[in-house]
Order: sequence, then structure tokens, then C-alpha cells
Amino acid sequence: MGYRKIELKDLSFHPFEQIGKEWMLITAGNKEKFNTMTASWGGVGVLWNKNVATIYIRPQRYTKEFIDAGDTFSLTFFGKECRDALTLCGRKSGRDCDKVKEAGLTPNFDFAAPTFEEGKLIFICKKLYAQELTPNSFLDNEIEKNYPNKDYHTMYIGEILEVYQKD
Repeated sequence: MGYRKIELKDLSFHPFEQIGKEWMLITAGNKEKFNTMTASWGGVGVLWNKNVATIYIRPQRYTKEFIDAGDTFSLTFFGKECRDALTLCGRKSGRDCDKVKEAGLTPNFDFAAPTFEEGKLIFICKKLYAQELTPNSFLDNEIEKNYPNKDYHTMYIGEILEVYQKD
């Protein structure tokens, strides 16, 4: 099965389900060296007259190095059959093991950022903005409970350049 490029206007996408409950993989790098991580925080919308995706990465995540070093990243969405693979990619670090191999995922380098053959939906994004979250900007004191180690996320906004759906 291959992928077909689709227009965003034709996309049937439920971000609260697909990001928040089903999760996604954030991947950056190139064929020689890349990393991926599972994420359940993020969003999609329109900003600066562009269709964008927003992702959040803690400073200790290995994938952050790849996001910071490159211009593009991918967001890959899977079916329920890949839940164990996404769980593994969220718990293990690519610094310590070949988690992609352990998860049984097949890297795909056919796009501007690495992704995976098992994915059902792919967003290819170009970085537009990065900003470290700071606790003095939290307007709700409850937010701080998400940071017992004071490891505040960096927020990245990427323009969604292309969307691919599995045939």
C-alpha cells in the first residue's frame, strides 16, 4: 500500500481523538540519523495565514536535538494496531537503543522528513517558530503540576506543507 497526497480541505481529522487519545509520532532527522517520539500533546489550526501544527517537546527528549537541528519534521498517525509500538517509542530513548526496530516500525524516507510505513496519516511540517514555555507565563496555577522536575516543554509551530494518507 502506498500513500496519496491529499489537500487539507479534504482531510477528515479529529485532533482530540487522534492526538490526545490515539497519539502520534514526532520524527525528525534524515536517512543517516533520525529519531522519533510519541506525543499526546499538540494541536492544529491556522496561524500567520498558514495551516500549522503545534508540538511540545521536553528538553531531555532525544528527538528535540533532531527537531532543533533540522527544518522539517513529520507527524505520523497510526491505527489502534500500533498502540504497543507507540507506547514503546514513548518510554524508550533512541539514545539508548534502536527503539524503531524494537517497536517493529519500518522507516520511510520518501518525504521531506522521516516517517513510518505503518502510519495511516502523515503531516510533513516546516518549522516556523520555537519558544520555551516559562512558568511565569502560566495563567492557571494548576499547569505547574505537569512539571514536577521543572523540565518545561519547548513549543514548536510548524507549517503543514503536505498531508499524505494511506491508500
